[in-house]
Amino acid sequence: MSKINRVPGYMQSKGNRNRGPIGDREIRYKCSMQNTILDVLRARPGWQEVSGPNTAGNQQQQGQKGTTGASSSGGTTSAKTSTQNSTPSNQATGSATTSSKSSDGDWDFYWCDREWLHANYDTMFLQEHQKILHFRNHYELTRKNLMVKNLKRLRKQTEREMGKKEAESFDFFPTTYELPSEYHIFVEEFKKNPGIIWIMKPAAKSQGRGIFLFRKLKDITDWKKGEYQPLTDPNREVPETYVVQRYIEDPYLIGGRKFDIRVYVLVVSYNPLKVWLYRSGFARFSNSRFSLDSIEDAYVHLTNVAVQKTAPDYDPDKGCKWATQQLRQYLTAKHSADAARKVFQGIDNIIIKSLQSVQKIIINDKHCFEMYGYDVLLDANLKPWLIEINASPSLTASGKDDYDLKYGVLNDVLNVLDLENRLTGKEKRVGGFDLIWDDGPVLADDGSMECSVNGTSTTANSFLGCHCERKKQLREIYTAAQALKKTAVS
Repeated sequence: MSKINRVPGYMQSKGNRNRGPIGDREIRYKCSMQNTILDVLRARPGWQEVSGPNTAGNQQQQGQKGTTGASSSGGTTSAKTSTQNSTPSNQATGSATTSSKSSDGDWDFYWCDREWLHANYDTMFLQEHQKILHFRNHYELTRKNLMVKNLKRLRKQTEREMGKKEAESFDFFPTTYELPSEYHIFVEEFKKNPGIIWIMKPAAKSQGRGIFLFRKLKDITDWKKGEYQPLTDPNREVPETYVVQRYIEDPYLIGGRKFDIRVYVLVVSYNPLKVWLYRSGFARFSNSRFSLDSIEDAYVHLTNVAVQKTAPDYDPDKGCKWATQQLRQYLTAKHSADAARKVFQGIDNIIIKSLQSVQKIIINDKHCFEMYGYDVLLDANLKPWLIEINASPSLTASGKDDYDLKYGVLNDVLNVLDLENRLTGKEKRVGGFDLIWDDGPVLADDGSMECSVNGTSTTANSFLGCHCERKKQLREIYTAAQALKKTAVS
């Protein structure tokens, strides 16, 4: 077994070294995913994998027992994909060891799936130092129907308390109704706007599954039946909950193609609200040129990689992605630095307002954190629109650049959480993450000029699409934090 690198951490009691706060021992982790996050955890110095139910290690062992030389229909394929795309760091560090312990409580950090959390959260007792992915009712923001309901509620409250002008800051999501429960209200709106295109989306699915566009009510008769059948009918087959939204018919196009922007947001607390925004992300392009003539063509209207990679002429090496930095440079060159700045300020507004809409609803727990994947679309006027928010954004890489991006994001999630206790807790930037909200807006420090306009820095501590030398920045803050702690001790 490779030697474990000891990492200084929290003060540890002299009692049981296998439980309780982290001291000069390895950090024990569990992971239920077999993709980039598992590579990150296994390559992290001083971290030790704990086996047990619902862990990647256990799934791999079961897969090896069940099959020989063949992949299973579950997560094994994604594990192979991740391994093929991975860097050699997880083989070279010697830090990735798997403990034979399998106690469900014998871990410090758990990257779990949502299903496991829903089944176990209410019966768990978490110790002071333990961290786990997902808040208990994260779906209040990530289910499409609940997201819109919460945004509408806060918009009404804002208009009532602060006036219509302030409520206009919520004008970033399309007209939306939940079906079948709001079918009759939708029909009234539909008749007011004949001929426009609407888009139907399952409330709780991702990767473009179940989405379709329509112009005629006859295309959604199943949801009409769900609305008007008597509730007491025992044989009633209730249709799946969908949201219907006014389709954005004039998206901003690059090269004639539609795209949306994936943005990574880390929330470490809802009370008080504390939000980190990652500088890098990507724009996902459709494989075909945009047209309203063929609304049934998913390759034209849906930008999801899961959809686009099935296109007959899809090139896996080339892909359909731009880095967010490349997009910002394009918008700056084609329009102006000020126009680009307004676009990304609009995205900041979407992030903060959406999180505030569930701030009093999410069950806050100091043990929990959430890494969201926001999907934002620009229209022809460069106005950003919120499409959806993902609680489990895809971590399986589609290529080397995509792998490097996601590897960096996930590493910096761990750096912000700081189980090793290497930071001071007052940092405004950690790697690629910038602190944009800490119970109020966070202002940029003097000298934060990565996205300066006319020689002056942006006021907010937000740098989406800006330069990101994360490794250099990490070295600097760890050196500064270590020096500060030594000074405090002396």
